[in-house]
Amino acid sequence: MKKYIIKYAVMACLSLGLTGTTASCTDYLDKAPESDVTPENAFKDFHNFQGFVEELYACIPDMAKQYWSNSWNWGEDEVIGVDCNYHMGYKVDQGDFWGWQAEHDGWGAGFMDCKTLNLDFTTPNDGFRWNRDLWPASWYGIRKCNTGLANLDLLTDATQEQKNAIAGQLYFFRGWFHFMLIQYFGGLPYIDKVLPPNETFNEPRLSYHECADKAADDFRMAADLLPIDWDKTSISPSTKGYNQLRINKIMALGYLGKNYLWAGSPLMNKVSTGSESYNQEYCRKAAEAFGELLTLVENRQTQYSLVDFEDYSDLFYTYGKNAQMPGSTEALFRGLVADGWQNSTFGLALQFVPASYKKDNNPQLSPTANYVHYYGMANGLPLDDQESKWDKTHPWKGRDPRFYHDIRFDGSPMVSDAKKDSEEVGDLAVASLYTGGNARDDQFGSRTGFLLGKFIPVTANKWDDGWGWSPQMHIYCSYMRLADIYLMYAEAAANATGSSTGKSTNCTLTALAAVNTIRKRARVEGVNAKYTGSIDLFNSEIRRERAVELAYEGHRFTDLRRWLLIDKKPYTEKTAVDFQRVGDLAENPQETAVSGYTYRVIVTRNFTEKHYWLPLKLSDVTLYPEFYQNPGW
Repeated sequence: MKKYIIKYAVMACLSLGLTGTTASCTDYLDKAPESDVTPENAFKDFHNFQGFVEELYACIPDMAKQYWSNSWNWGEDEVIGVDCNYHMGYKVDQGDFWGWQAEHDGWGAGFMDCKTLNLDFTTPNDGFRWNRDLWPASWYGIRKCNTGLANLDLLTDATQEQKNAIAGQLYFFRGWFHFMLIQYFGGLPYIDKVLPPNETFNEPRLSYHECADKAADDFRMAADLLPIDWDKTSISPSTKGYNQLRINKIMALGYLGKNYLWAGSPLMNKVSTGSESYNQEYCRKAAEAFGELLTLVENRQTQYSLVDFEDYSDLFYTYGKNAQMPGSTEALFRGLVADGWQNSTFGLALQFVPASYKKDNNPQLSPTANYVHYYGMANGLPLDDQESKWDKTHPWKGRDPRFYHDIRFDGSPMVSDAKKDSEEVGDLAVASLYTGGNARDDQFGSRTGFLLGKFIPVTANKWDDGWGWSPQMHIYCSYMRLADIYLMYAEAAANATGSSTGKSTNCTLTALAAVNTIRKRARVEGVNAKYTGSIDLFNSEIRRERAVELAYEGHRFTDLRRWLLIDKKPYTEKTAVDFQRVGDLAENPQETAVSGYTYRVIVTRNFTEKHYWLPLKLSDVTLYPEFYQNPGW
């Protein structure tokens, strides 16, 4: 991306001027005559037009890096330290879904509409990471897409390949912004033209399916126009080697499938048709889109592949790699990053570490015990299965390897080998997470008996200074990665056909094989046969697999909603686990014995049917009757 440096102020003025709004960056009478930019000049060649398109990439929010600390996982997956009432996660726990809006927030600890420091999302300064917010950026981006599409005929000095790339990006982003909004708010007006500023706006809210169909048209158009790999084209020789974030065919196919799967999910099907089951036709369309993508991947026709499990951490953070962006060969869709190291370490990384391991008292986020329970055994069985061999007296033994990667449990190392025997570290070398242990604290430690290690190395502490300048740690949550595609394909193919052996017409993988591909990478045995004969049992394993593989990456809240589960037990409860060590800590902490292992509810979320959708802004729903509020709000 860095070969096209976006001139935010200039581009904002340019786009506003072309769209006919009354806003301006300088007084008209004060500007020099030679500063006028005509539409013909702005869109005449690929370089100029791509400069216009570039700003759309700046409209992608960084969901994880908002304010000094942040929550972006709003399912039953994590709990915030007591007295921290400004995070969106806390507001969700209270049923206060108004908290996504700047008018009801004030702290900026969210990625949807929290304008910290009152900055516009295009302002290029130190607040850059805090002001790309989903709601304003999406509407701004949609208008910009429509402006670009309306001016495609002015692109005369370009090859056909360049014209296709411009159009493909515009169609993709128009679909993406609409999709990102409707998954939280339900059907909205689908704006696919430049709206004249002098006309009354009264576009009605469409049904979810109507919006999804329009988004699908945009994603399909983008997939047909865009290349798989910009580096293997002649579109822009000057950017070769710097195209990893540019929208391509694979990204468009991924969101085409996701958009269809969401439309086919129980919640979206219910509000559109009245049925609470999966919509088989939308699932079939989703499976076809994912199948087209996975066939390209499986035949090694793309630049994407699942990373080896030894490199699994590279998907979530990089360390000692000059702040290289995480994601490796598996990340499909990511946004721009302003300062990956600074914005990862001064806030984000600190919220995963208890106060005794750092120099301040940032709010603490803890994985809930109920969510950690989804991490089954290495034999592929869930903990509750009588044949799983899970033993509450040795609860850390024999678990799914992703448990050991993602979760810090009692006895887990908390410092490097070089520091573990130092006098200054003492008994803090390992996490004492039993009831009353030194890492348990309801405010500044673990409330639940677990810590999250998925996004930080063991050196993230005040003695190793793993978040210092030299190691250059960078945390990033990708919006979409290849493992997610395999799991969405499995869900779509299974529910389109009613069988774990279902598959699309364009891919040889069955739903079961797709799930097992992800398990095999993680060194977990495949789905046991007892869960494959019934679609309901197979869905339960797909859902558990999504919970584990995509843990804490921002998916769970929408997954629970689209499955019609967010207001049902046990998903309304967040728990801690109480236990005591028996004897000394074993040399391998996985072998440590404990007693009294019991779950305790610490948060109960009193959700009702209205909590399936977020409330729209009052200032918007009072504009005209056709733009109505979501039920219950």
